[in-house]
Amino acid sequence: MNGALVTTERLTIRKLTPADAPFILRLVNDPDFLRYIGDRGVRTLEDAEAYLRNGPIASYERNGHGLWGVALTATGELMGMSGLLKREEYADVDIGYAFLPEFRGGGYAFESGSAVLRIAAEVLALRKVIALVSPANAASIGLLIKFGFTRSAMEAEDSNTVLYEWVPSPP
Repeated sequence: MNGALVTTERLTIRKLTPADAPFILRLVNDPDFLRYIGDRGVRTLEDAEAYLRNGPIASYERNGHGLWGVALTATGELMGMSGLLKREEYADVDIGYAFLPEFRGGGYAFESGSAVLRIAAEVLALRKVIALVSPANAASIGLLIKFGFTRSAMEAEDSNTVLYEWVPSPP
């Protein structure tokens, strides 16, 4: 697939574009996204295009990374997003991921997240990656632990969020 940042056994991880607005509209309005990540106020295709322009696409230009689209390599169908976010209130980069309901539980978040962490360590040379997660999101916490994240001694800015951190192994 053209524009791939990385491919894994089953997945293509690529930059999101305004053409991905229908996918974004569906993903960010999924009840679990709203519950665990938050309401992004995206209600129309135009809102989704603005979300893409002002979020992931702006982050690619500003930071060299952002939330990337995760697609099935065999079909090109977008199933989720996974990537790295730079939040002003934190010194370290944050990993983020979200998948449509029909793609949860198939190991795709682990497969794409592992690739994102390899990019963080090997391409971007990050010394630490953090994760912000709702304490009620047991599936996400379990995934972070599987990646090798540990709960941070630091408190998250938001009291409804728990902070985890990951430090890559030395080469």
